[in-house]
Amino acid sequence: MAAESEIVFEDFFPAMVEKLGAEGFMKELSNGFRLLMDVNKGMITFESLKRNMALLGLQDMGDEDVVCMLREGDLDGDGALDEMEFCTLMFRLSPALMNSSRTLLVEALANEM
Repeated sequence: MAAESEIVFEDFFPAMVEKLGAEGFMKELSNGFRLLMDVNKGMITFESLKRNMALLGLQDMGDEDVVCMLREGDLDGDGALDEMEFCTLMFRLSPALMNSSRTLLVEALANEM
């Protein structure tokens, strides 16, 4: 059993992809990004993530943990997450999606053509 302060991540992404398809899933990730982003900056910042932590059920998370979450996905080192960084992070957090990412890519490309 997980300790009270431990965050337990259950990977629902594969089920979402199965239900929504690759394109629908990417739209949902984009919706999640917009929900968490700072509307003036168009990015997820420390402040916007901290302000929206309750939406994720993480309202008791400390500032240091929020900074660590941002650093985990911040590929360009600007201290915030753009939409591509956010989507990349979500894929990295889902082991099952990482394993099936080639299939998702092929499906997404087929939908584009």
